[in-house]
Amino acid sequence: MNRRWLVGGALALLLASACARKEPPPAAPPAAPAHAVQPTPLADGTPQIADSADGVHIEYQVYGHGEPAVVLVHGWSNNANYWNAQLDDLQARYTVVTLNLAGHGASDRNREDWSMANYAADVAAVVHEIPNRKVVLVGHAMGGIVVLEAARMLGSRIIGIIAVDSLKSIGQPPMSKAQFEELVQPFRADFIGHMRDFVRAYLFTKDADPLFVRKVADDMARAAPQVAIPSLEAVFHYDFAALPDIHVPIIAINSDLHMPTDEARIRKSAPTFRSIVVPGAGHFLMMESPQRFNPILLQAIASLQKP
Repeated sequence: MNRRWLVGGALALLLASACARKEPPPAAPPAAPAHAVQPTPLADGTPQIADSADGVHIEYQVYGHGEPAVVLVHGWSNNANYWNAQLDDLQARYTVVTLNLAGHGASDRNREDWSMANYAADVAAVVHEIPNRKVVLVGHAMGGIVVLEAARMLGSRIIGIIAVDSLKSIGQPPMSKAQFEELVQPFRADFIGHMRDFVRAYLFTKDADPLFVRKVADDMARAAPQVAIPSLEAVFHYDFAALPDIHVPIIAINSDLHMPTDEARIRKSAPTFRSIVVPGAGHFLMMESPQRFNPILLQAIASLQKP
């Protein structure tokens, strides 16, 4: 097992005063005609803004209709577009919500604390904007930790959590601070160059499409280091001790890249955990193999709706 994988796999009144001078009461406004035109609903995918708990603007999009809402949360140094291959299959059945966490995509980055709790507040702010009574949270990589934390904030609306190539290290001895510093220092020294090297070396199988590998490496190399590096540090410091507070099912759809998913070990910390392993897949299995991944995701969502 490569310790670097743990890091790779491993952020919303106005009062009017009454006049002292007595005035005649205003005339009642005319009644609206019965045929008044209702506002036109927003088209699917129209960018919208929610304010996170610390006031940061979070961009999100809504597609389709139906219960539950499926909220898709991207991973470290990625963006909402990384879920594009799932939109058609999901919105045919459910309300689908994508979002850009603070500091990613078109969301604002006026934040100093890039903790998993603040990222979870981004997700909670978006979920508060949608009317669905039931919500499934889906998170890729770092997004898997973010949705765990968001589920604790959102309570009974959450019926399940799906992690994608994530949560593999739960229950393992933590990496030492020295080991982590050794891994993060190259990002501090040469963020763009080391990010490209890291993505190519650790996030794909040897037979992955080189053009796709280059696209993801270039995407992630364009991330803001002042966001990416503190986010890595937040992943390192995250404490999974709160997992027993989560009583909804947690399903991991994981690749077998680098580290196996030890379900028995993970269930000691997260009793509701179960895993589905997609052999031969890379870290971005939802993008590389949507024809394999999407049916598994749909089945997992369907299972969360059963009593």
